[in-house]
Amino acid sequence: MVAAGVPLGVLLRLCRVLLFLSQFYILSGGEQSQPLAQSIKDPGPTRTFTVVPRAAESTDIPPYVMKCPSNGLCSRLPADCVECRTNFSCVYGKPVAFDCTVKPSVTCVDQDFKSQKNFIINMTCRFCWQLPETDYECNNYTSCMTVSCPRQRYMANCTVRDHIHCLGNRTFRKMLYCNWTGGYKWSTALALSVWVQVGEHIPLPARLH
Repeated sequence: MVAAGVPLGVLLRLCRVLLFLSQFYILSGGEQSQPLAQSIKDPGPTRTFTVVPRAAESTDIPPYVMKCPSNGLCSRLPADCVECRTNFSCVYGKPVAFDCTVKPSVTCVDQDFKSQKNFIINMTCRFCWQLPETDYECNNYTSCMTVSCPRQRYMANCTVRDHIHCLGNRTFRKMLYCNWTGGYKWSTALALSVWVQVGEHIPLPARLH
């Protein structure tokens, strides 16, 4: 009955004002939209992730591999291709067996051509410097005099041949007799000196014939 006393035009204006205010409130987002707008403007602390690159795998081939024949018998591999558990208490000059393992990147087989890593090497109990001269190589020194008396010696650097197995260091120093003089090997110089000495005792007519 209050509405009946109010003019219709006033009610329409009042409704329009209320509608406008409600739309304005909705479009402005109200109080609940403020935290959301603030969170968009301020995302908060960010986390950074560091990517650690994977270490590159080494593809370098060990230098000893060049001496190791592929898929050959393990027992015949050069000494540089294997690692053996040696026993220095063995009896000198007696046969002895050592447990050996091939080095990384080395492939070998047994008597049945099956892949093998662990095997036994049979050898003679002796140090490398006790080997016969045919089992190692030494550098030559060409400046000493072989014709001197007594015959001169020199300190040589020697290395055991690849296929020979022995105890201790495979390189060593050893005193050797001079083997070269004046550009000639000792055996050649000796033969020439003997020939000259023999020629001096032959009469001149015989030498001419």
